[in-house]
Amino acid sequence: MRPTRREWLLAAAALASGCDSAHPRAGFLGAMERWNARFQRLLFDEQRLARELPASAETPLDDFPPYFVSPSMPLTPPGWALRVGGLVERPLVLSLEALQRMPRTELRVRHHCVEGWSAVASWHGVSMRALAERAGADPRARFVEFRSFDSGYSSSWDRASALHPQSILAYGMNGKPLGPDHGAPLRLYAAVKLGYKMVKYLTEVRFLDENTGGYWEDRGYEWFAGV
Repeated sequence: MRPTRREWLLAAAALASGCDSAHPRAGFLGAMERWNARFQRLLFDEQRLARELPASAETPLDDFPPYFVSPSMPLTPPGWALRVGGLVERPLVLSLEALQRMPRTELRVRHHCVEGWSAVASWHGVSMRALAERAGADPRARFVEFRSFDSGYSSSWDRASALHPQSILAYGMNGKPLGPDHGAPLRLYAAVKLGYKMVKYLTEVRFLDENTGGYWEDRGYEWFAGV
């Protein structure tokens, strides 16, 4: 049986993650990464939607293992707010309450981790498209960077993926407020990327004209990481 598109992309991500991380953008690894990113962009359709699943498809919460890079679980700092900046007309500082007053969107799709496991949960929050419109994101901003209070964890995305209809900033999971083990108070969630691209413990969203890499990407993991 021929491999599926998702199997090809997962294999590419695994291959990249196994290479020398000391120089992730140099030599053969860098050339393959650039080729892979171009190839995945050709495959990517910003209007194509992943299949939404019924509530009966939800898996046990334990299927989503907690993950963070800090020595202990990050907890919401006092006065937390999401900052939205970069190439925007209207820089924003949004409290959780302000985000919750924006139109709510919900998403239930299968989650894929580069380590090989998958799971299903329900997520609710604010669509990235709505946030970009509110901030007046400049069309010249071809990339979007997401930053975290989890020991500097970050990831940058291509704009089309970040503003895909199924890319959201989630403040709820399975009908409840997001817990600290899954990225509270706010995390990125999407149907179009592998799990390590979905930054938890968000503090900042920046619209940029350059690719700024990311925590795992700078250690040799694939940058595009689409599914």
